[in-house]
Amino acid sequence: MVPTVLTAGHVNWDVTLRVDRLPEADGEATIRSQRQSGGGSAANVAAALAGLEVDTGLIGSVGDDDNGLLARRELEDAGVSLSGLQVVEGADTAVKYLLVDDTGEVSILGNDGVNEAVRPADLDASRIRSVDHVHLTSQRPDTANAIATIASAAGVTVSFDPGRRVGDRDYGETLAAADVLFVTDREATALDGDADYRSADQILAITSGDDGAAVRTRDGTYTHPGFDVEATDTAGAGDAFAAGFIASRLEGGSFDRALEYANACGALTASRDGARSAPTAVGVERFLNERS
Repeated sequence: MVPTVLTAGHVNWDVTLRVDRLPEADGEATIRSQRQSGGGSAANVAAALAGLEVDTGLIGSVGDDDNGLLARRELEDAGVSLSGLQVVEGADTAVKYLLVDDTGEVSILGNDGVNEAVRPADLDASRIRSVDHVHLTSQRPDTANAIATIASAAGVTVSFDPGRRVGDRDYGETLAAADVLFVTDREATALDGDADYRSADQILAITSGDDGAAVRTRDGTYTHPGFDVEATDTAGAGDAFAAGFIASRLEGGSFDRALEYANACGALTASRDGARSAPTAVGVERFLNERS
């Protein structure tokens, strides 16, 4: 399989704990259930894209422990090409503990493990140049910057979801090279305070949870109110949104169509348990037909 899209960033193993409430300081919560599955933003987007019938590859790293083996098997089963995935001997795969309350809100605990082992020298530049699109997520800034630079120089479009730690890491080159930025409304406000990275043609896709999403372009702003669903677990909803937006745009979809499609992907994921619960292409179209 020759990937159409490469995603790059974290590959984790997730332990999801359903709790009656998110505990405050000195507080206590009751665990209702526990489940385990693959996680990590880059891996989530890759699996979601594969489910949307996009040929997808992954750049990332896991340990050679049991959790790493399970994470790799899940991605292979989803149809993701793992030729760019490093398996680090004697290392632990990153594990994230997701606390999910009855409203679907999520808090995350975790160790970084070995999910940032890929360095610029490890990259296969020819593979990056061969794809149609590269999607970057939180990772080592020097690696993200190198991938973005290689892709941009080859005319490959780049999207970037910097995540919660965007203000703590030097992603300047990646931000400048990105054709599309995926951010929450809070992250967009933070980035607006430092607009030096922005180019006139850069697209900003802003998610607002229950309030849907917006896309800002040089020609104007497009909005979608989102879909009314009963949120079960919002983990991974943003990754599914990004996958849906990328898949739609690769097919030539307008910004309005891409927003609708991406919101449907995010809503369906939020209505199910687990970060790795993105829908299939058939499922999204069925959902949209029912809501039309």
